[in-house]
Amino acid sequence: MKFFYILDGKKIKKWLLIISIAFVTASILYIQQIANESVFSNDLGPKAIYRVENKKNELALTFDISWGETNAIPILNVLKKHDVKATFFLSASWAERHPRIVKKIVEDGHEIGSMGYEYKNYTELERGKIIRDLAQAKKVFDTLGMKHVSFLRVPTGNFNKNVLKTVHSFGYTVVHWSVDSKDWLNPGVNSIVQNVTENAKSGDIVLLHASDSAKQTAQALEQIIIWMKKEGYKSVPISDLVNNAHIKSKEIK
Repeated sequence: MKFFYILDGKKIKKWLLIISIAFVTASILYIQQIANESVFSNDLGPKAIYRVENKKNELALTFDISWGETNAIPILNVLKKHDVKATFFLSASWAERHPRIVKKIVEDGHEIGSMGYEYKNYTELERGKIIRDLAQAKKVFDTLGMKHVSFLRVPTGNFNKNVLKTVHSFGYTVVHWSVDSKDWLNPGVNSIVQNVTENAKSGDIVLLHASDSAKQTAQALEQIIIWMKKEGYKSVPISDLVNNAHIKSKEIK
């Protein structure tokens, strides 16, 4: 016995339409899911670097400067003594007032990163004010001869997705940290050294300060560098650390 199936064209079109709508809906939901994921967890949005996977025993010593002129030179002298290169994140308002120190940082072979112009919490500012702060900072760095500053540490260290998107649209990569020396608390040289040496490993980004508020950093730095050399670690600028390395990032709500 033979069976014949008569295909109804209208029903076929109906089912094809339903399938198409379902496919489009699923695609939209998938895209929305990706868009709603943290900018740290996908390749579509801006990221904040806090450490990298590095197999060369390299880590990055980074120094924030927002005020004062007493501590920066001793720190630079320690770095030069041990032939160590670092990254200095500067508030442009500070750099504007201290071009001589900025010049020495550059001449000593260190990398310059931005901390914007005024040291303000970006999470409390409207997008327009953040852009104006970044633009004012860029103007200062351009005037000082640093036209290719590509890394930025957000002032106060506080940021969210909106801040990251705004900073990213300005052409910067945000650099956070994975090891906090807590030197700005002036807890004692031994405590600063311990905060770093007990936690730092290859690929880490270490937060230190060269502002006048951190009075014990230069002394602690000497011991940190000696420890690094003993353990076979090398400090490199952020740009060298991230090249050809797997960047680690955290989820931000």
